[in-house]
Amino acid sequence: MQEEDGELVIRVTAMPTDLNPYGGVFGGWLMCQLALGAASFVTRRTGLKAVVVGATDFAFPGAMQVGDELNVYARIERTGRTSMTIATRGVGRARASEAHTDVASGHFTFVVLDGNDRPCAIADAMGTNVA
Repeated sequence: MQEEDGELVIRVTAMPTDLNPYGGVFGGWLMCQLALGAASFVTRRTGLKAVVVGATDFAFPGAMQVGDELNVYARIERTGRTSMTIATRGVGRARASEAHTDVASGHFTFVVLDGNDRPCAIADAMGTNVA
């Protein structure tokens, strides 16, 4: 993948329990994997607890089957005083192939919390600007 895709944050294989009634990978599972990857990305960048406060702009341009590998990429879209918006992209790879297909994307906004579970300034917590 290219650098503009962001950082690889999750690589996981779709299992039979991840399928919808039609035999394809459930869109909700894809959304969940994007959210998990974005949360991990924010926490590693800030060193703080991060909670999702918004999720938008989902698209599912491709399909996955059981056994396919999902690669989730994340990059910072915007940094606010206490929040960070992360753009995510899910890329599928068929089990017995090197061919990649875009299967999902979305944006997640997180607020970072201090030790008392109150929103805190990202730059203050890091002692620097994280964008």
